[in-house]
Amino acid sequence: MNAPTTPYLDLPQIPAEFQQCFDTQRAAYLEHPEPTLAERRQDLLNLSRMLKENRDALVAAINADYGSRSEFETLFAEFFVVLETIKDSSKNLKKWMKPQRRHIDMLTYPGASNRVIPQPLGVVGIIVPWNFPLNLTFSPLAAIFAAGNRAMVKMSENSRHLALLLAQISPKYFPEDKLKFFEDGGGRGPAFSSIPFDHLLFTGSGTTGRAVMANAARNLTPVTLELGGKAPAIVGPDFSIKTAAERIMWVKMFNAGQICTNIDYVFIPEGKVDEFATHCKRLFAERFPDINANDYTSIIDQRSYERLQGTLEDARAKGATLVNLSEGQTPNAQARKFPPHLVLNPTPDMILSQREIFGPILPVRTYKGQMEVARYINSHDRPLAIYPFTNDKELQRFYISRVMSGGVSVNEALLHVGQHDLPFGGVGPSGMGHYHAIEGFNTFSKLRPVFYQGPFSAIQMLFQPPYAGRAMKILNLMIRWKT
Repeated sequence: MNAPTTPYLDLPQIPAEFQQCFDTQRAAYLEHPEPTLAERRQDLLNLSRMLKENRDALVAAINADYGSRSEFETLFAEFFVVLETIKDSSKNLKKWMKPQRRHIDMLTYPGASNRVIPQPLGVVGIIVPWNFPLNLTFSPLAAIFAAGNRAMVKMSENSRHLALLLAQISPKYFPEDKLKFFEDGGGRGPAFSSIPFDHLLFTGSGTTGRAVMANAARNLTPVTLELGGKAPAIVGPDFSIKTAAERIMWVKMFNAGQICTNIDYVFIPEGKVDEFATHCKRLFAERFPDINANDYTSIIDQRSYERLQGTLEDARAKGATLVNLSEGQTPNAQARKFPPHLVLNPTPDMILSQREIFGPILPVRTYKGQMEVARYINSHDRPLAIYPFTNDKELQRFYISRVMSGGVSVNEALLHVGQHDLPFGGVGPSGMGHYHAIEGFNTFSKLRPVFYQGPFSAIQMLFQPPYAGRAMKILNLMIRWKT
């Protein structure tokens, strides 16, 4: 017989600081595996304090990482939404922690009972992207701490200023055996995802997500993947083009389009594209009279800026009509203020039709009927979100029923993500698993089934061979009861 082989011997070398922190947190978990309700609420309070007491420094660090990041966008998406999530978690925590009664067949198991007990998993790893670095750190941490776990967080290489600040201030609120932040530094992501965490949460691109999942699989580490995808908006024939433009433009310009749940392309009824484009140009001029002002966020780095330029040039070369919404303004390329564009008449061979755009470029497609829209979306990867704009209830139901996605906002875009009592997550290539609300608590808990036997075990009457006599008669009788 051949000797058994050990697969996956090519695991990346785990840096000493990663291993030391993991060992420290694992030992602390084993010493105190189930924090009390009061302890968990204190952890959530400390998360809030960490944000509130360092607000100005955190805003400045994110601004430094971007080059120029709208303060309003940081406060709304990174502070307000997260603080609301933490508050909601603390409010509902007692209910979430309560053991659940489950049904038991009292004829078969008289005097016994069933419970499902939520228990902490242990040490959870988080890999955080750069686009909403506080939100995508602290929202998961709210669920992770509510569930009673400990956490190691690896920040993005594009969040260096923020990572340094978080590493500096975190010990004032949490010991290292509860929470620790790490810079990316030299592409250490593969090593981080190779740590045998009890759960791993990754937010980022589908390509990187596949690599993270492969590394985690080597340790059988369960993963929650929040990936991207080409999320469409669909403007119904009954819906005001003006209103649709107002709501779509707000989302598309937010963070300069650098959002995984942003609108990647829009379907407009045939004959209404010019009206939509006119409203978009007017709205941008009204809302961003100076593209170089601080209200309009920079593209995160030069590589991304050049990628967006290349995407536009590819579309132009292949026959698309480009509409520059900042026409008459002079963007500052050095500050990476990318001029927003509509792209009319996109074709399947264009880069923007094949890859997530992640910037202020909006392809505009036309359609005649709803089945045409559904077939197009369903012929591609399942998106992280869809955004139907229609007051027709039947049409709303049609898109929700016929087009699968991670989430949905109706007559709006993006805002389903900010609802603290709704789970957030993708499906298929846009991700797996959920967090936010009780679903987040459950994701980072072991929902442990426990059977409690009563003082008398009637079932033991069956477990006495030979089975051909009394045991078989009782079993056949039990089977007849169930049919």
